[in-house]
Amino acid sequence: MPADPKTTPLHDVHRDLGANIVDFAGYLMPLRYRSETAEHEAVRTGAGLFDLSHMGEVFLSGPGAGAALDHALVGNLAAMPVGKARYTMICAADGGVLDDLIVYRLADETWMVVANAANAAVVRDALVERAAGFEAAVDDRSDAYALVALQGPRSQKILEGFTDAPVGDLKYYAILAGRVAGLDALVARTGYTGEDGFELFVDASDAVPLWRALAAVDGVVPAGLAARDSLRLEAGMPLYGNELTAETTPFEAGLGRVVKLDKQVDFVGRSALAAQAQTPPGRRLVGLVARGRRAPRKGYQVVTSGGAPCGVVTSGAPSPTLGRPIALAYLDSGVEETGLAVDVRGRPEPVDVVPLPFYKRS
Repeated sequence: MPADPKTTPLHDVHRDLGANIVDFAGYLMPLRYRSETAEHEAVRTGAGLFDLSHMGEVFLSGPGAGAALDHALVGNLAAMPVGKARYTMICAADGGVLDDLIVYRLADETWMVVANAANAAVVRDALVERAAGFEAAVDDRSDAYALVALQGPRSQKILEGFTDAPVGDLKYYAILAGRVAGLDALVARTGYTGEDGFELFVDASDAVPLWRALAAVDGVVPAGLAARDSLRLEAGMPLYGNELTAETTPFEAGLGRVVKLDKQVDFVGRSALAAQAQTPPGRRLVGLVARGRRAPRKGYQVVTSGGAPCGVVTSGAPSPTLGRPIALAYLDSGVEETGLAVDVRGRPEPVDVVPLPFYKRS
């Protein structure tokens, strides 16, 4: 029997706020509180507050931790300076993506790997296996941490009201340790919304007071999974299970830049990925904007003007910012990008292929 879903330290807060709670990646999580469109727009114009405590945090430490990560992941992590972060992936031997990750270097011999909730155990187990033989300890601290994200153009000003840490000087994809609302925290300037924002890693027991302090600020809007998904879709960011899977390689997803074939340490999947780097992939990820009002959804076929299948939608939804439905889709290699449509319940809905991202903040 499947295990009962877990809860984050903020579960009671979400329930008291009247959130629509759903089972997501084995956790009971808020889908929306009242209006997902209002939550989306709050992040684009002000500030939204997200509970990301379902994400996994796996630490690697020791003199060989950097080399172990370079062997385990496709990126070059050993050379990353302390206080910086990097987007990377962990791949299987055949080059398929097991998960996309953010890795933070916290100290000379300490790195934190943040994994998607659905893949946290897979990532942990793979890191344990791949770190064998290196002077590195792998420690899964996912249950010990809560993760709260403050996202939106007002996020820096709001956060500065709760900390003396120099968050204004923190660059994108960087991290520092400080105190926020009187609580010890790791403050990262990363995000998954296309806006400026911060992710705050705190002890699980500090999640509720941190959330309440930030949520008490006028204009800060709690935001759920639905808004997070529409925000990342507008920003053209991939979602594991949709754009990225074990059957998808980084090159197919247009993310070959994260694969560092020139690093000195051999890494899992290198041979397969090196071969694919020399061969055009059989499909490519593109952005679609619908001309009508019916939204393409995951799994819908993309068809040519003659009705022949030529691709598949991986994510799709109405875009609150653009006011039109948008989608990410894989198109077969060689397919012309004009005259395409998406088969929406038996009816071809015309779409335009557009550059990604759909939305980019000024």
